[in-house]
Order: sequence, then C-alpha cells, then structure tokens
Amino acid sequence: MFCPPGNRGVFYLTNAEYVLYYKDKEENMETVRHVDIVADLSWGDTGKGKITSYLSRNNKYDFVCRWAGGNNAGHTVYINGNKYKTHLIPSGIFHGITSIIGPACVINLDSFLEEVRYLSDNGFDTSLIKVSPRAHVVTDEHIEEDKTKLAKTLGTTSKGIAPCYRDKMARTGTLAKDVIADEFLWDEVLYGDVLCEGAQGFYLDIDWGNYPYVTSSTTLPYGACSLGFPPQKIRNIWGICKAYDTRSGVDPLFPKTLLQDDELAKLGDIGMEYGVTTGRRRVCNWLNLDMLIKAAEISGATSLVINKCDVLEENGVYKCQYQGKLVTFENLAQMKMFICNKLTAASNLIKDYYFSHSPEEL
Repeated sequence: MFCPPGNRGVFYLTNAEYVLYYKDKEENMETVRHVDIVADLSWGDTGKGKITSYLSRNNKYDFVCRWAGGNNAGHTVYINGNKYKTHLIPSGIFHGITSIIGPACVINLDSFLEEVRYLSDNGFDTSLIKVSPRAHVVTDEHIEEDKTKLAKTLGTTSKGIAPCYRDKMARTGTLAKDVIADEFLWDEVLYGDVLCEGAQGFYLDIDWGNYPYVTSSTTLPYGACSLGFPPQKIRNIWGICKAYDTRSGVDPLFPKTLLQDDELAKLGDIGMEYGVTTGRRRVCNWLNLDMLIKAAEISGATSLVINKCDVLEENGVYKCQYQGKLVTFENLAQMKMFICNKLTAASNLIKDYYFSHSPEEL
C-alpha cells in the first residue's frame, strides 16, 4: 500500500493503483526530460553553432536555447552547403525547432529584429523565435559607453554588453517584456528534450577567464540552468574546441607577435580566422592541451568535439602545447592519439571523442 505525496495518509493505493497513478501523472505533466548542452572549451569561435545545428538536425529536440550573452556572439552554420550567420537567435531555428533567447541573455532590439528579417528572408519560420521576458535590453547608451571606454583597452565587440549587464546587476536595467512584441515573448515553459547553445568560451567566462579580458556573463554549462531546469536533467555536455587555439580581441595570453609566426599565419589564412561579429583577424596559436584538459574537467564535458582538423591537415604542421613544451607530431593521427590519451588520463567523464573535418558535419 502506498500514499501519494501530499495526501498525508488520507487515502491509500494498492501497488497496481500506485503504478497507474504515477504513469498517468507522468504522461500528463509537461516537464523537461533531458537537457544536452553545447559549451565552448576555449576562447570562443570553435564551432558551437555548427554542432548545435548538427544535433538539432539529428535529434528530436523540443527547444533549442541560448543561456547567456548577446549579439557579441557570432555563430556560423552551413545548411545544405549554404552559409548562414546569427548573433542572437539559437541554431535550432534552422531546423524548425522553437528557439529561445533566455533570461540571462541581453538583447539589442535593432539587432534582434534585423536577424529575424534575415532569417525570414531566407525562408525560416520566425514564429518559432522566442525571447525571455526577463532578458535585459541593450540601449544606445550602453553601446556608446562600450565603444568609448572599453573597446580599446579590453578589445570588446563594442556591442554594449558589459554596460547592460552592469545595469542589470544594479537593478536599473530594462526588461525585454517592456519593449519586445508579445508575439516573441516566451511563456517560460520548457518540456521534453532541450538543447542549450553556449556563447563565447570557457576562457572568456567572467569568473574563469583571464580577467579583465573576459566577457560579462557565465559561459560555463551550469549557467544553462538559468533557463529553468534542475541540473539533474542534464544528460550530455558537448565540449567544443578547435585543433588549434584562436583569440579575438585583446589578451596578453595571445600577444600580437603570434601574428608574425609564418606557420600560425598560414593556419589563420586556411581557417579563415576572422571574427563573425567584428571581422577582426583572430590571433592563432597551437592547441594548449593543459588548458583544454582544465576546461573539460571543470565544465564536466561528456563528449568532446575538436573542429577544423581539415585546416590543420591542409596546413601540414601538427603541434600542441603540453606541460609548458611544444610537442610536434608527424601526422594528424599521431596528434589525435596523444590528445585522447592525455584527456582520458586526466578525466573519466569524456566518453566520446569526435575529430571533425567538415564545416557542416560532425
């Protein structure tokens, strides 16, 4: 005999009735089943949009969500060979999935509406785009402050992101519900299977990056819970990086002298390493395996995708940084084996490794 929760012994159910009670309860409750998270393990620009698009195309997700950042992000997605760029709207929109800009995001209204028009003009269903009423709004004043005070010293994207987050914390900001049309407002209900698309990268996180050369939000996977689900629902965390490191903006860890290295310059040319948002040339360096191991472990990555292996192959030089030394390999296969061995020895969380050679496929 069992007593359903909340009944305090008022009535009891037999074993059979208990099973039927909870089966009916589960079928009629709208609840989140599973959450998968796509998170950058580097400095951004690693192909999160591509992986989010791939997973959206090959899995039955009910929602794809962004949990942080604003139009300072830039995701490039290829669909049937066609190239698309977005800054705010999650990549699930390319596959007919409700795509949500979450409460911890900040939104520039002009940029948002421009992106909606761009997607509509390209034949995508923009009625699936939703914005949390709790997201904060980037104003012209935020953008001007960013351009004049932060961009030159910190290498920001001049999109007004940091001033907007500051006003949010000061409780003086403007909420999306006050400026966004009702048709775009999310009802704050999630259910079924959810995919969360990260922005920026682990080493741009406000707490874990090389402060103050960081973004203004939480880029680590735990930030995705701000969308409104408990961490116990997380099924898989896809950690994304490239076969080499890149950095946009200002950061002493990526001195401009690296741009003068012929091998790295060639790598940047082949990989077309220019920022999606700013158009700035990214500084390239060889993959720092120690930093990747740290990011994967703290992020709790269960699957690892290393993108742009085709770029490394075309360049024909295979190197990575490990324990303060530059390790050179004869070929890509040797480098892959080295990476897998070191990551496996450091963490037992990663179950699957993917080395991608395509801008569209895993």
